[in-house]
Amino acid sequence: MILGILAGAKEGSLLDRIIRLYAYTLASAPTFWIALLLLTLFSVQLQVTPICCAAPPGVLLQDVTIWQRLQHLVLPALALSLMGVANIALHTREKLIEILHSNYALFAYAQGETITGVIWYHGLRNIALPAITLQFASLSELFGGSVLAEKVFDYPGLGNATTQAALRSDVPLLVGIVFFSALFVFTGNLMADLAYQVIDPRIRIGKSAS
Repeated sequence: MILGILAGAKEGSLLDRIIRLYAYTLASAPTFWIALLLLTLFSVQLQVTPICCAAPPGVLLQDVTIWQRLQHLVLPALALSLMGVANIALHTREKLIEILHSNYALFAYAQGETITGVIWYHGLRNIALPAITLQFASLSELFGGSVLAEKVFDYPGLGNATTQAALRSDVPLLVGIVFFSALFVFTGNLMADLAYQVIDPRIRIGKSAS
């Protein structure tokens, strides 16, 4: 969302072109490719993150520390989180450009308001609702992307469990994963609906009036 605001506020500038190139690259890149790049850069070349698994090989489960778990979780989480950056950044940029060229924004400019003031007082709430919608709608995409990311990092997560359950025809496990996935998406949509009322009081007032 911050990238989208910066690109929209600096439309046509070098910063805008860099952010758009970055967003378009992420939008067209598959999850496993991003995961392989992260693995090559941070684990193979820089050697600052573990290369695989959810814990150090050869260490008993009860001996694994929280810090070791976090170290092994960084790259898979980063690969999955980068999936939603492009859509939100591009959508936020287009929405902000539309707001900055609107009639009420031009009226604010005529009164001496700066572009920062227009974004702060008129833009944020208008671009926040679509960004929140995209953010929580992309929760379901995490399950599809997690399968590929976990395969690259050999991480024993929910995606790997789904693949193994399908290969073994483990119907009870598949049903449980589908139920959990549906509950996860439902919770995300519920959180988005609650956030709407906080960001835009008009939604809350409209419900109480009806």
